[in-house]
Amino acid sequence: MESLLPATGCPTLCLTDLSAQQLRSAVVLLRADFNVPLDAEGNIMDDTRLRESVPTIRYLVKFGARVLLASHLGRPKGIDDNLRLALVAPRLAALLRHEVMLADDCIGPVVAQKVAALKDGEVLLLENTRFYKGECDNDLSFAQQLAAPADLYVNDAFGCAHRAHASTAGVAKFLQPAVAGLLMKKELDYLCRAITAPTRPFAAIVGGSKVSSKISVLESLITKCDKLLIGGGMVFTFLAARGLPVGSSWVESDKLDVARKLEEKARACGVELLLPNDVIVADMWSPEAATRIVSIDAIPDGWMGLDIGPASVEAFKGALQDCKTILWNGPMGVFEWDKFASGTMEIAHTLADLTSQGAITIIGGGDSVCAAEKAGVTLRMSHISTGGGASLELIEGRTLPGVAALTPRPTLPAMLGQYLYHLACSTMYGILGTILHRDTAGVSLEAAIAQEGSVKGSRLPRTSSRPQLASV
Repeated sequence: MESLLPATGCPTLCLTDLSAQQLRSAVVLLRADFNVPLDAEGNIMDDTRLRESVPTIRYLVKFGARVLLASHLGRPKGIDDNLRLALVAPRLAALLRHEVMLADDCIGPVVAQKVAALKDGEVLLLENTRFYKGECDNDLSFAQQLAAPADLYVNDAFGCAHRAHASTAGVAKFLQPAVAGLLMKKELDYLCRAITAPTRPFAAIVGGSKVSSKISVLESLITKCDKLLIGGGMVFTFLAARGLPVGSSWVESDKLDVARKLEEKARACGVELLLPNDVIVADMWSPEAATRIVSIDAIPDGWMGLDIGPASVEAFKGALQDCKTILWNGPMGVFEWDKFASGTMEIAHTLADLTSQGAITIIGGGDSVCAAEKAGVTLRMSHISTGGGASLELIEGRTLPGVAALTPRPTLPAMLGQYLYHLACSTMYGILGTILHRDTAGVSLEAAIAQEGSVKGSRLPRTSSRPQLASV
C-alpha cells in the first residue's frame, strides 16, 4: 500500500501508471536534463545526466511512443552555436543504442514537419529550449508552442524541477496527463520518503563552506532527523559561536546567532548534533600548505581549518553505525585537494559500507556526488541525486514547480472509486453480453456502447474519456 500514499513517495502520476495503449503511437514530450559540462572544444566532460535519462527514453521507445526530447544546455543569451544540443546527440545515441534525430528548433513549423514524419519508437531531439527567452520566463505562449506537437508530457529532469520554466512547468498546462519519468520518480521516492517517513534512526550529514547557504536545510532537518552531523567550512561558524578560537578559518560573523539558535533548536527537539572534535588545519590556502591535526579548542592563530580530523571521523562513524536512513549533502573539507580529502573520503566509504549492511543512503547532489565519485563508491550507495538545488529545496520543504505542475497521484478513495467503477462496468457488460448472446471477453463497456448504441430499446449513456492507469 506504500505506493498509494503520496507523503511517502512520488506524489504525482508516473510514466509506469500509463497504459501501453496510451503510449503506443503517442507523441510524448519528454523534458530531460542534458545540461552536461563541456570543455572548450565542446567535448562532454561528464555524461552522468545523459546516462540517467536512458531508462525513461528506452521505456517510451519500447512501448512505441514517438519521443520528443527537450532540454537546455548552459546559459545562452539567445542562439549560441557552442551550446547546441547537437553536441550531446552522438553520445546520447551511443548510450541508447538507438538513432537520435535532430531538429534545428524546439518550436514552430520545423518541429511540426519533423514530428509529422516520426514513426513509432523514433526519437527526435529538439534544440536548446533556452535559445528562447520565453523558456526561463515561463512564458505561456512559448510553452503552448512547445507543447503543440505532443499528446502527453513526461518530466524526467529532476535537476531542473526547482525552476518554474516553460519546459518544466508551463507545458503541463497544455498537455495531460503530465507525469514523472523514471528518474524523477526515483528521486522523489527516495527524497520524499527520507524527509517524511524515514526508517529510523535517521541521520543527516551536512557539509559545505557556509551556514548561510544551508540555514533552511538545517532548520528543516532538525525537525526530522535523529542525528545531525556537521562538517565542512560551516563548522567554524559554529565553533566561533561557542566562543572557541578558530584562527584564520572562514567564519560568517553575521551568522553566529543563527548557529547558536540551531544548536538550541536541536537540543529542544532531542536531536543529537555532532560537530568535529578535531580538525586538519593549514598555514595557507593552498594544496601544498603545511598541515597539523589539532583539537577544536586549539586552532592556532594564522591557521585555517580545511578538513575534519581523524578523531572526528571515528566519532562520526560511530554515530552512523545504527542508522537506517542517512542523507548526505556537502563535503567534510576541501576534498579537491588530497591533503584535505581524508574526512570526506572516509565518510563516503562509511556510507557505502552501511549501504551493504541494509541502510538507505542518499547523496543529495552537488559536491557530495563529486566526492562519492572521487571515492569510487557511487554504485554502492542507495541513491545518488542528480539535483543539487532541487534536492536542497525539497529537503527544506519547499514546493518544486516542476513537480507541482504534474498530474497528482489519485488518493486512495479516488482509486477505490475508480476500481469500483470498472468493476461495475465489467459486471454490467457481462450481463449485457449474456442478453445479447455475445462473447464479451476483452471488450470494454465503452466499446460495447459504441458498437451497439442501444440495447433492447434502451439508450445507454456513453462514458466520458479519462486517463487509463496501467494494470497491476
